[in-house]
Amino acid sequence: MKKIAIFFALSIAAISQAFGQQDALFSQYMFNMMLVNPAYTGSRDVVSLSSMYRRQWTNLEGGGAPETMTFSADVPFKNQRMGAGLVAFNDKIGISNNAGFYCTYAYRLRLSNNSTLAMGANFGGSYYTANFSDVKLSKNNATDAAFNSNVSKFIPNLGLGLYYSTDKLYIGLSSPRILNNQLDNSGTTLAKQSRHLYLMGGYLLKLNHNLKLRPSALVKQVSGAPMQLDVNCNLWLYDKFAIGATYRTGAGPLGLIEIQLLEQLRFGYAFEYTMGKISEYSHGTHELMLRYEFGYDKTKMMTPRYF
Repeated sequence: MKKIAIFFALSIAAISQAFGQQDALFSQYMFNMMLVNPAYTGSRDVVSLSSMYRRQWTNLEGGGAPETMTFSADVPFKNQRMGAGLVAFNDKIGISNNAGFYCTYAYRLRLSNNSTLAMGANFGGSYYTANFSDVKLSKNNATDAAFNSNVSKFIPNLGLGLYYSTDKLYIGLSSPRILNNQLDNSGTTLAKQSRHLYLMGGYLLKLNHNLKLRPSALVKQVSGAPMQLDVNCNLWLYDKFAIGATYRTGAGPLGLIEIQLLEQLRFGYAFEYTMGKISEYSHGTHELMLRYEFGYDKTKMMTPRYF
């Protein structure tokens, strides 16, 4: 009986995701905005490698909990006027899996007052699979025509973005998946990718020489789902350690930390407390981030970057 209840709760969550947020969701997006905005590519002015791992609804029995991994790399060139990069990902939930990659490009215009306006694009695709035949409908192995055929197909897509930044603030607008692709061959309107729109912004406030406050926000809009808002605030201490919290509409409380382990190596961790019906079976979501950056001139100390 307990397993049936778990499956029911997970199914409701999966249906909500199908109608709502389809792009891989990360709590630490503000540490690598190239995942949601291609115009961010090359904005850190160094060769940057980042990876993230998210395990949602830990301790959920029977498997099927969402699990997402990403790897990204980007590099500036032409005197930092351009940036090129790659994002690879694998997103698994229940019987479905979505793995793919996107090439990213950004052209950066240097404006007055030490600001930059970047225009970016990405293109690529993902290989989507859904193994409906793996679903056990009953103890006596009853069959259902809706679960007889699996889905396996490559889905191409592209995206666009704008990103304005200075040393103290940033504003971005993007749609990383523009095409509303069909996920299966049924011809229904339910099994489709939905276009996502992201509006983001952040600001750096220097409290004193050793303390800096960095508030940020992300608004996500997708067809068929209510608008979602993330409001985050991080406190940086001595440019080595950050602690923060995030409020997300429709989700539980979330805390995160970021540590500058070495001059060029950063580590981040986020924990989200599970709310709602699923909280009866899982107590939280864990997320890890690791970033390594190569400076072109090793004799020059890298300037701390906050976004």
